Formats: sequence, structure tokens, C-alpha cells
Amino acid sequence: MQSKDIRKRFLAFFEKRGHSIVPSSPLVPQNDPSVLFNTAGMQPLVPYLMGEKHPLGSRIADIQKCVRTGDLEDIGDNRHFSFFEMMGNWSLGDYFKDDAIKWSYEFLTSKEEGLGLDPNLLYVTIFEGDENAPLDEESKKIWMSLGIPENRIYALPAEDNWWSPGDNGPCGPCSEMFYDMTSGSVGDLNKDSFIQAVKDERVIEIWNDVFMEYEKKEGKVIGKLAQKNVDTGAGLERMTAVMQGKNTAYDTDIFENIMVHAKTLSPEISSQRVIADHMRTAVFMIADGVIPSNTKQGYVLRRLIRRAVLKSANKEIDSVKISTIVDSVVNFYEEFYPEIKQKTEVIKTEIEKEVSKFKETLQSGLKEFEKGTDPFVLFTTYGFPIEVTLELAKEKGVEIDIVDFNQKMSEHQKLSQTSSAGMFKGGLANHNEQTIKLHTAHHLLLSALQEVLGKEVKQRGSNITEERLRMDFAFDRKMTDEEKVKVEEIVNEYISRGLNVLRREMPLTEAEKLGAEMEFGAKYPDIVSLYFIEDENGNAISKEFCGGPHVTNTKELGVFKIQKEEASSAGIRRIKAVLN
Repeated sequence: MQSKDIRKRFLAFFEKRGHSIVPSSPLVPQNDPSVLFNTAGMQPLVPYLMGEKHPLGSRIADIQKCVRTGDLEDIGDNRHFSFFEMMGNWSLGDYFKDDAIKWSYEFLTSKEEGLGLDPNLLYVTIFEGDENAPLDEESKKIWMSLGIPENRIYALPAEDNWWSPGDNGPCGPCSEMFYDMTSGSVGDLNKDSFIQAVKDERVIEIWNDVFMEYEKKEGKVIGKLAQKNVDTGAGLERMTAVMQGKNTAYDTDIFENIMVHAKTLSPEISSQRVIADHMRTAVFMIADGVIPSNTKQGYVLRRLIRRAVLKSANKEIDSVKISTIVDSVVNFYEEFYPEIKQKTEVIKTEIEKEVSKFKETLQSGLKEFEKGTDPFVLFTTYGFPIEVTLELAKEKGVEIDIVDFNQKMSEHQKLSQTSSAGMFKGGLANHNEQTIKLHTAHHLLLSALQEVLGKEVKQRGSNITEERLRMDFAFDRKMTDEEKVKVEEIVNEYISRGLNVLRREMPLTEAEKLGAEMEFGAKYPDIVSLYFIEDENGNAISKEFCGGPHVTNTKELGVFKIQKEEASSAGIRRIKAVLN
């Protein structure tokens, strides 16, 4: 059975039983800032599970787009995906265990309306009970009335059969359905043998019925909800694998065309799967408005795209290959999600831009990585992110001493601390890629300010986060609009010229003779680190005492924009600026 037929049968089955069919919510939750993505079908329905009336009634069915990225390292095996679709039917204070279990069983086994699976290959789990709720005898009796033998119903603890979205919200016991993937060779199993068969993937979970009748606050169950709810979930990818007799969804019609193109990028099956998975997820994220960045959803998207690049042989993803992969995803899903067809060009553009940026970073640091250069040096001198080093090391079977890296980073930060504030030189909040870029832009800004306002302008404080830079500088009046525009133009000219950024260590006395910019009030060691930004002739347009890290070339920065110029204190002005 094709995946599109599973979709249609599922929705038709529950629509016939009085359920309103609703479209998937966007991947980014609209009213829940506590999570980055919808990770389960129930998340968009939490208000209704808590008692609010749904405008479409008390019976709902949908197929919800979901993203989970907590186990990226596992993607490439048979079971894990960063994007997946969850089929679900819901009772919002309507039917409860009896109808929910009967309909799950009927859809799984009915040849006329459902999937026609063999009921003799089913296994079931129920909640064994704890201090929050008793053993789920009711579910056990319902399953037995449907013909599931008692010796194939297993009572398991809360870690397996109690569901909640986190520390707060609706929760309750669940009953899971499993299917024998060996076509019957597993047979009857005791509890321990069943658990082992699940670990071995001879028996796999295909459906979960959650009976939400409890409420959790701050990690504790505090009582029962005003209404009893049912939340069921069945992963479309996994169900498709079962229906097509495959060990993994990567071998089903869902991934068939995507994998054709992924195979051109790597000879390794696990890498092909990572590329296919991550690119599929990227398509859906961008279609739902997520753009690569260094914060929140954008950071997850950036990491997925970059992992796909890392998994390609010789890092050879280019615009043509990106286009073919995106097209294969769009062509498969446009029938169900027309918005991805409408945004195809935006999706391609954003992925291509991110791949291009990342390949520049790779180019500057990859040769040094191959030489075995210390990860700390890769990071501070070449701007090579530690997460990239770790990915490459894993790929090549090389062990990275992350403890040593963190220790060196700590020492490095102490070396470049100011005496007046316990922060890194340059006021960096962290060392991710965008913060590093803003750090380099900070140096360019000081140089431009001195060119426009005079060499007497000196830095008096700074703070750099992944969103923006902030510089305090000695100047006794408000800048004019013309001056601010001129400063922006100078910084952006430096960026567009692709100037090299170089780090040099030298004696303090020599650095002072060069006239390098110093942190106000700072005390420096005998040997200091300086960063130079040099023009095409090797002349320094910026030279500062600085521990780094920085980019290696200004062309990596993007477009510089001043957001605000204001007074900080008497005789001190403050600029906040961003890179776009």
C-alpha cells in the first residue's frame, strides 16, 4: 500500500466515525514559546485538551507535521527522522478507552476500511500503575474482548506507558500497539523476550493510544482534568514501512526519489539517509517560514543543512544538486502541502545561501583539520566551529579531546579578560558563528568611527551577542544621520572587499609601538595577541589587542547596519548594530 493511500484511508476512516478533519498546524508553534517546534500531534490541541471548546467539535483527526532534533546522531539508522508526520485522532471530552481502542484495532486490521494487518501479529502494552494512577485493567479487558491473547498484553512502567508533553500539561497512561516484522516467526513472548524483540526491531511500535485524564504541573501529577481526552498517534513513515514490508521508511515510496539524489552525494548508506532526512526537513522548515540563523528554529535549520553538507562525499553539494533534491521533496508532497510548491524558489535560495556560506567556512579550516591542527587553534585562528570539528572527527573515526578544548577555551578567555569586568575581550556572550562575525564587525566599526569622527575616538565598552553588537565609545555629542550613514558605508565597503583577518602574537612593548587599539583600563601580559584586518596591499585598516576569535575574511560577514546610536553616559556614546 502506498503512503498516500494510508493517508486517505486513515482520514476517511475517522471522518466516517464523526471526526472533523483538520489540516496540519505549522511546524513552529503559534502560541507556545516554550518549544521550538511541534514535536507531536497533540501540541496544537493543548488548549482543547485542557477544556477549551474546539470550533470543529469534540472529535478531531489530522496528520500533523512534526520535527524532533534531540537525537540527530541517531539519524541514519532504520527508525529515526528529524521530520515526520503523525496521524492522530482525538476525543476532546467525548469517547474514551472503549471506542479509542476498538477503532485503533479496527483500522489496523480491517481489509475493507483500514490497513488489513494480521491481528495474529499484534502485541499490546498497557500502563502497570504507580503512585499517580493504578494498573490500566480497563484497557487490558478491552483488548482481550477484541481477541488479543492475555499473554500478548504487557504491563510496563511509566517510562514506557505514561505520556506527557513535559513538566506541565495534560498527561495520562497509554496503550501501545506493536507489530511482528518477521511475518510470524516471533510468536508468543514473555515480557523480557518482548522487550528484547522490540530492541532488536523484530517487533516495532505502530500506534499509541494516550488516555489523557490527568494534569501535570512542575513535573508532578496534581489531579484529574475536567474532561477525559484521547490522543492517538501513528507515525506515517513507520506505518508505511510496515505496509510495504520494509525494515525502514528510507526504503519506502516516501523517500524513494529523495534517496536517488542523496545516493549521488555519498556512497555510504547512513550518510545518504542523513542527507535525505535533513534536506526533507529543511524544505518543510523553510516553507513554514524558518530561515537559517544562529538562534532558535533558525539555528536548528542551519545545523541540519550543514550536517547534510558534511555527510556528502568531498562536500560536493552544489546548486544543481540542491535543486534536484528540493524538487524531489516538493514533487512528492505538493499534493498534501501545496505551500511547499508555492515556496520552492525561496526554499532553494535559502538552502543554497547557507550551503555557500558553510563551504567558505569549511574551505578555510578543512586543510588545517586534515593536518591534525588542534581544535582550539582551528576555532580561534580559523573560525572553525567546534561542532563541525566534532562531526568531521566522528566521520573519520578520530577522537577529539573536548575536555582539553574546553580547558584551553577557558584559559583563552581568562587571558583576554578586562580588569574591570569578568567578560571576554570584546564582550562576547558566546563563541558561536554569528557572534564571531559580529566580533569582527566590531573591529571594523571602531576603525570606521575613527575615520569619520576622528582618531581620538576610543572604545570604552562592548557587548556582543549572537543577535547584535554593542559598542560604547568616547565622543561628546550625538552623531548626525550623515555620519551614521558614512560609518555604515565604510564598514560595508571593508566587508565587500574581502579583507584578510590575521592573528599575531608579539611582545607587549612591540604591540604598543604599533599603536594597536587597547581595551580601556585593561592590564595585558608580556606576550599579547593582536588581530589585524589588512587591505589588499597589506596595510592595516584595523589593529587591536584581542584574544579573538574572528572570521578569516571580511566577506564572510554579510551587510552591516546600525540599529541605534544613543548616549550611554556623560561623554560616552553607544552604538548597537547587526549583520544581515
